[in-house]
Amino acid sequence: MSTGQTNNPNDPLHGITLEMIVTRLLDHYGWEKLGRKIAINCFKKDPSIKSSLTFLRKTPWAKKKVETLYLRTRFPLTEKGKRIKVKGKNSNFKC
Repeated sequence: MSTGQTNNPNDPLHGITLEMIVTRLLDHYGWEKLGRKIAINCFKKDPSIKSSLTFLRKTPWAKKKVETLYLRTRFPLTEKGKRIKVKGKNSNFKC
């Protein structure tokens, strides 16, 4: 289960970039709660998406924790009863 490293369309993270994952988790939890859920400094000390992506791309164990949290998180449903999907960078998640 690694973003961007597989061509398997059955992979639940297929087509979802690490930036999309971090952005979605940030919008859902915020930096403070994200730092409590995954205790890594890039989420706790002067956090930014750019610094988090740099760290996660170099640190496989931390990237795995972020991917696992993303897959286990129950994101809000839209009015039509479907999960909101990230469309691209800085998406506002509107339907």
